[in-house]
Amino acid sequence: MVQSFNEVIWRQFGASIDMLENAIKLCPLEFWDTEKKFWYISYHCLFWLDYYLTLDPINFEPPLPFTLSEFDPYGTMPNRTYTKEELISYLQYCRKKCYDLVSAITEEIANSRWINDYKDYSVFEILLYNMRHVQHHSAQLNLLLRQEINDAPGWVSVAK
Repeated sequence: MVQSFNEVIWRQFGASIDMLENAIKLCPLEFWDTEKKFWYISYHCLFWLDYYLTLDPINFEPPLPFTLSEFDPYGTMPNRTYTKEELISYLQYCRKKCYDLVSAITEEIANSRWINDYKDYSVFEILLYNMRHVQHHSAQLNLLLRQEINDAPGWVSVAK
């Protein structure tokens, strides 16, 4: 049986999200808010995951309690440290948003434009870009975990 485009994209994109989740869950609380900013890297990754999954980026609003701080050109940090539980909840929100988008994508949607002030991509390309961004930060978090606790989650081959 031949898998559909939607299934293949979801299996790999979902696996990237699962790897991010595993890294967040493994992080000890004493390492959550150190100078390495494990929490912030996690938040940054989730914010942009959510944003790039929004087909109309001009009207993007993250769910509460999150803000648009990532858009600040001066790199202003959020006004507080987000908890592991808040970020796991945000990850689950993003995971569903990603699954819903990928499951419903048609050739027409995939070829439509995703445009903001800096990018003019097809929806298909922004999906791949987004998946690469998630995987980049998952690897970064895994490296931090290896350096701090000599442990990191394993590879996830396909979405759970």
